Amino acid sequence: MTLLRAAGISLSFGSRTVFRDLELVVEEGERVGLIGVNGSGKSSLLKILAGATRPDKGELQLKRGASVTYLPQEPEFAPGATVAGELAVANLALRAALEEHEQLSHNLTDEKSLTKLSALAERIDQLGGWDTSHEARTLLDQLGVKDWERPLEELSCGTRKRVAVARALLSKPDLLLLDEPTNHLDAATVDWLEEALDGLSGSLLLVTHDRYFLDDLVDRIVEIEPGEALKSYPGNYEAYLRQKAVAMDEAVVQQHKRDRWIKQEVAWLRQGVEARRTKSKARIERAQKLMQEKGLAAPKQAGLKVASTPRLGHMVLEAQKVAKSFDGREVLHEASLILQRGERIGIVGKNGAGKTTFLRVLLGDLEPDKGQVIRGKNTKIAYYDQQRAQLESEWTVYEAALGEKIRGDVRMSEDYVEPAGRRMLLREYLDDLLFPVPMQKMQVKALSGGERNRLLLARLFLQGANLLVLDEPTNDLDLVTLNVLEQLLLDFGGSVLLVTHDRYFLDKVATSILSFEDGVATRYPGNYEMYLTLRPTKAAAAQAQKEAAVQAAKPKAKPGKLSYKDQRELDGMEELVDKAEQRKAAAEKALADPEVYMKDPARFPLLQKELDEAGQEVDRLYARWQKLQDAIKPA
Repeated sequence: MTLLRAAGISLSFGSRTVFRDLELVVEEGERVGLIGVNGSGKSSLLKILAGATRPDKGELQLKRGASVTYLPQEPEFAPGATVAGELAVANLALRAALEEHEQLSHNLTDEKSLTKLSALAERIDQLGGWDTSHEARTLLDQLGVKDWERPLEELSCGTRKRVAVARALLSKPDLLLLDEPTNHLDAATVDWLEEALDGLSGSLLLVTHDRYFLDDLVDRIVEIEPGEALKSYPGNYEAYLRQKAVAMDEAVVQQHKRDRWIKQEVAWLRQGVEARRTKSKARIERAQKLMQEKGLAAPKQAGLKVASTPRLGHMVLEAQKVAKSFDGREVLHEASLILQRGERIGIVGKNGAGKTTFLRVLLGDLEPDKGQVIRGKNTKIAYYDQQRAQLESEWTVYEAALGEKIRGDVRMSEDYVEPAGRRMLLREYLDDLLFPVPMQKMQVKALSGGERNRLLLARLFLQGANLLVLDEPTNDLDLVTLNVLEQLLLDFGGSVLLVTHDRYFLDKVATSILSFEDGVATRYPGNYEMYLTLRPTKAAAAQAQKEAAVQAAKPKAKPGKLSYKDQRELDGMEELVDKAEQRKAAAEKALADPEVYMKDPARFPLLQKELDEAGQEVDRLYARWQKLQDAIKPA
């Protein structure tokens, strides 16, 4: 049965048409994924379906009595709102039914009242039961939210998003509209949310860049094509990709036929055929109509490119037992990291585990309480801030990409950049990034979240850095641009530190995972899937930490003078370590490639053995190197 029908929906902003005459039907119990490039109007359509925005034209039809809950990208709360207060009013229908039941139970007058009371009790059970506080507290415990009475404005973005998610789930609507629900959530919470949404009884319509979400949750994909109608594809995201590929192949064949037919008709028209006969006139009209129609247009994608980067040295970045506390609470506890050339390390952990704090210490924005950070002499860092603070909202797109305020349009014909070693005008580069010249004059605040993200990434990659530090770069990006970013990072010649909740992105890009738990950083080889397989239990991790502390407490040998043989060994140690790490990196790259599992499963144990042996060799060489250096007497 139809739950929601949208007919002839159109929306424009000034001279820009976002979409025109869209038609959408959502059935009861259906799970729909809404996709499209940034700026195609996904968020705007959700707001219209939720009743938060009115379209320029068109109408909505919602099943009588049906309820709709909308979760925007950035949750909104009233000033001074608390966690407890928000969840107390989450399910308005349930609260109304409870209040009516209480009033009626004190005023029973006849059999009709008893019948109504019984119906109310049944409705309360359907809406979630009598103990709303218990359900809310259970949900928040699962989400890791503890501060019930604190104002939401004092909490982090991740915690506010958790509260908004809990509020949406508690409302138990007939239709749940979600706009990028995984933004600001850690990977573990994203896993939990996926299971929670899978258990909902109502319908679901969501916008998300999380491809695992789309594969596991939805049974239909609806795509908004800029300036076109909605197109529906049955099945999940993987099924959509297959259907899209088939449709594109068929479109190419039809385009060839069309081009050949037009060529024939043009040749016929050039012969000067008299158009007096009815058949000739009809043929001419058909030819003219066909030539006016739009042909096959290849889908556009953002041309992200990286400026030429200086070659990294052997040592890129090293953190040695870094500790950091805020207001007496230890966020980082002796976190260590050695980053080598070409490594792409995915950083994971719960919200508040210290991921962003660790990045800021590495960047030098925060001084560690203990420990130190060593940067290679050739290391040049570019940092992507998840809050996008580097973008001035009042600046134009062109100024934001340039990094400075300009006057007039003259400069737009003068400024040059060199992405991928090719000198070109900045306005041309922005056009390749799907920011045409008219759009380059727009203010940043008028852009969608995905467009701002794309602009900041473009500016970041122009800096010529050989170490990219990216804190949640995937938020709000459309799926096409995510694929571009994946390939860019895979081809990048430098090193990458990456914080993201996007599990698929980590599986595609990461060569190793740095996991934060209780301020302690533990490194695992391979991608995110490998990390899930290899991570130990908390008890095992605690035991390993205890053993490491005991080992560190053992007295070290007194330094002495190196023999000639040991000095020769020390002089050649760096080259040996470099070769061993290359061997280890090659094994990690192969293990992180999903094709290995699909094409040659028998190769997996051999690669795992190779990785273990290479890792042991690296550890042995580093230990020997350290021992030789410790043996040198101080000057």
